[in-house]
Amino acid sequence: MRFTAGVLTISDRASSGVYEDKSGKVLVELLEDFGLEVRKYEIVADDFESIKEKLLAYTDEEISLILTSGGTGFSQRDITPEASLAVIEKRADGIVEAIRNESAKITPMAYLSRAVAGIRGKSLIINFPGSPKACRENFEIIRPFLFHGLETIAGCDKH
Repeated sequence: MRFTAGVLTISDRASSGVYEDKSGKVLVELLEDFGLEVRKYEIVADDFESIKEKLLAYTDEEISLILTSGGTGFSQRDITPEASLAVIEKRADGIVEAIRNESAKITPMAYLSRAVAGIRGKSLIINFPGSPKACRENFEIIRPFLFHGLETIAGCDKH
């Protein structure tokens, strides 16, 4: 089965053209190298309703995997986890636990991530940080179990 993917970068500055979105482009590249068809790649501001609206649209299209980039820290405008939780039907806390634990071996700042992961319908949503380097590192952490998770959500797995 061929799975699809979407990338949603959340950044006030990238959405307004102040700087180029590098983390989202890294995620697109990683997903394509992993064998997924990237159907969506968009940039939105750190706005709760905009993030929620995009995530709902992506999941309504049954995009298999949706990775967000940015908005997972402690700043006032970081609201990606809250917008994601407004969409998610089933939490997948083990994914972000693995990411935080393995990332903390690289930097203790990983424990400051408020990222969430979960399922809505046939879509898996995972929040990634806004750093291209951290996106690469985090993707490597989920790579060993990602395909199995996607198969299970899609009903391909016999469990």
